[in-house]
Amino acid sequence: MKTSIRLSWGLVVLPLSLLLMPAASAQVEFPVAQTALVAGAINEVAIVPALAQDSSSTTHLDNAVAALDKGDKTTTTQELKAGIAGLEAEAQAKPTSFKDKLLAQAGKLKALLPLIPTGALGNGVLGKAVSLAKLASGGNQLEGILAAGSLLGKGSQLTSGLGGIGSALSALGGGTQSTGQSLISTALGSVSKLDQGGLVAKAAEPAAKTQIGSVLNFVKGVL
Repeated sequence: MKTSIRLSWGLVVLPLSLLLMPAASAQVEFPVAQTALVAGAINEVAIVPALAQDSSSTTHLDNAVAALDKGDKTTTTQELKAGIAGLEAEAQAKPTSFKDKLLAQAGKLKALLPLIPTGALGNGVLGKAVSLAKLASGGNQLEGILAAGSLLGKGSQLTSGLGGIGSALSALGGGTQSTGQSLISTALGSVSKLDQGGLVAKAAEPAAKTQIGSVLNFVKGVL
């Protein structure tokens, strides 16, 4: 009797254990799936700051000019320092023949910092210094694109870069503006074809390189 009872319990326990095994396995799989989702979410969040950090340092410089116009000395100082740091980082991270000119303009902006608290820094002085710094930054970025090789498919990038240089030249005014804008307009005519693909883009590339080179040489002369 005792033997038969033990056997019957063994028969009962074995099927129950077999039934419980799939449930246990299913419970283990869920945390793995959740971990994968969390990891994916973390990766997506991490991309956002990287893209945000890619924004131009010239934005801080523009903010500094706007703050000085309002008489906000604290914000002017903070934004100008941020812009200077961005220019210096750009010069080191993406060095071209504009590196020294970019660092020189950053140095000139630094020299203006002590004038802000005293009220001795005029809007016109800061505005011109910022425009020259933006010229150096724009030249550095454009030359970096040229140095990377083919310009095919980069029409929008080049258009944006040329537009930034044109904006900085407009702030300087005078003959510098008119000459520079003429060179930029010529370059834009070729650059606009680089995103069209096919033979049109290939035919426009040599002219675009030459014309952008003329713009960069002009910018170096201004700086």
